Amino acid sequence: MKRSLGAKTLIYPVPVWVIASYDQAGKPNAMTASWAGVCCSKPPCVAVSLRKATYTYGCLMHRRAFTVNVPSQEQVAIADYLGVASGRREDKLAAAGLTAVRSSLVDAPYLEEFALILECRVIHVLEIGLHTLFVGEILDVKADPAVLDERGMPIVEKIRPFVYAPELQRYHRVAEVIAKAFDVDHGTR
Repeated sequence: MKRSLGAKTLIYPVPVWVIASYDQAGKPNAMTASWAGVCCSKPPCVAVSLRKATYTYGCLMHRRAFTVNVPSQEQVAIADYLGVASGRREDKLAAAGLTAVRSSLVDAPYLEEFALILECRVIHVLEIGLHTLFVGEILDVKADPAVLDERGMPIVEKIRPFVYAPELQRYHRVAEVIAKAFDVDHGTR
């Protein structure tokens, strides 16, 4: 018999994404967000939920654009810092030694030091409760050539993303390949 744990955000894993944007004055900003994920394939979209109290919330409301920057395991300290410091009080990018690059597609910067970037324009905003859901249409994906395979597709093992366990407040490595999707033997139980 299963034990009830109550109504909580106990879903594993959640991504660790760095959301970059410009503030009203044009200053680049970034924050780590984990209430996020793919929400549509056509058009390609991701969603990220932010609290109104965050500096990034105001940036997305004003600029209607953001980038998703996927940190590697080697960047865990940077991602953690970007999630706890506030862009209202300090220049987080300068403190973290990150380089903001102006996107040519959306009114948001991406971070040069991250290997995989999604450039998104906000197409929907939904007030949910404590969080506001921003749906961003992906206009382009940029990747460092070093993380691409011979077909030009990103390789998870080279990007080395990591995930977050919310209730435990821990980061975890993404595990090894266990099967090829849509090709698993379905005859076993």
